[in-house]
Amino acid sequence: MKLSAHYNKASIIITIVVLLAGAVIYFFAIDYITRNQLDRDLKEEFSEVIDYINLNGKLPQQVEFDEDQTVFIKTNRENLPLRFFDTVYNNVKEKKTEDGRAVSGLVSLNGQHYIVTITVSSEDTKYLVQIIAIITLLLVVGLLLILFITNKYILNGLWKPFYETLGELKNFNVSDNKGFLLKPNKVDEFTELNNAVHSMSSRVKNDYLHLKHFTENASHEMMTPLAVITSKLDTLIQDESLKPEQYEQINDIYSATSKLSRMNQSLLLLIKIENNLIEDAELLSLDTLITQKIRQFQELMLTKNIEVIENLEDKKILVSKYLIDILLNNLFSNAIRHNISNGKLIVRLTDTRLIFQNSGYITPLNTEMLFERFHKEQKSDGIGLGLTIVKNICGLYKWDIDYSFENSLHTFQIVF
Repeated sequence: MKLSAHYNKASIIITIVVLLAGAVIYFFAIDYITRNQLDRDLKEEFSEVIDYINLNGKLPQQVEFDEDQTVFIKTNRENLPLRFFDTVYNNVKEKKTEDGRAVSGLVSLNGQHYIVTITVSSEDTKYLVQIIAIITLLLVVGLLLILFITNKYILNGLWKPFYETLGELKNFNVSDNKGFLLKPNKVDEFTELNNAVHSMSSRVKNDYLHLKHFTENASHEMMTPLAVITSKLDTLIQDESLKPEQYEQINDIYSATSKLSRMNQSLLLLIKIENNLIEDAELLSLDTLITQKIRQFQELMLTKNIEVIENLEDKKILVSKYLIDILLNNLFSNAIRHNISNGKLIVRLTDTRLIFQNSGYITPLNTEMLFERFHKEQKSDGIGLGLTIVKNICGLYKWDIDYSFENSLHTFQIVF
């Protein structure tokens, strides 16, 4: 979830809670105020009844109270506090009962005490409270709608410089000479972010160029003495005066030198792949390339009497011929080197997948470390970079590669 969405969510939830709480408090406050107003009116009516009795010396008639309903009941009680309470009001005109509010108190006439109960309708007051509640609710909904629209469009506009900077970061390539195209804006935080990103990218590019030059120069300088060593060893191996033990020692040195040379070339290739420095992509027929590789590795497979089963569909891919050649070489070499005598090698190609299956060790490989640099099985005599190169080539072209072990077959599957 985006930051703006988190902010909108929190803002709207807090606003809803505050507004609903305010609306409830406001509703009860209005209800309390209107109830008090009714009680004041009833108290005033009660005072008018007392004034009427004191002035006229008799009890007033019902017709003298308009729509107020007044009841007099004789009592022997000499003291009764004034009491306000909710009750039912009988609307004679409309012939129905309504919610009402009443006051009850004690009056005296000629030594006789009466309980006076005055009842008025609270329907109008209740209706007024409902109208106010509805208006308040509509205002809350309108405010929330305005808040949502404001957050959605205004905040999106405010975050636009951030997403522009994020887009530049996603497209950043350390090997590209093009710098960041960051637009100036009025928000101090985004300006500070852009300055930090620009400074960071400059340092990264500078470090990359230094590392690139160092790696290239070191590799170049390393290849020269390796070539000299190899040449001298070739000469020594051809010397017929060598003793068997001397020949064996020189042969070990020759193998180690060859391995070091392959490792140096593989590391350089990994650097080029990881930094996307190989861009000679062309449309190639993958099934044709695989058929050619099968012929190239035919003699090597015959030494182990490996049965090759191929099922190739037509497949065109846009890829570097150099890289796809390395990928296929590593997959075939891996499947043959780790195979067994009289084993199998199954190669299947569809429009979406390339699958290599080979017999070999009866236990699955370590999937967690399989594609890591310099990781190799105990019985392997490789340099531990072949599958790493395969994975990096797949990553360069956004392909997925995985390993599985089923039915005594080691399976490498590339999903295009």
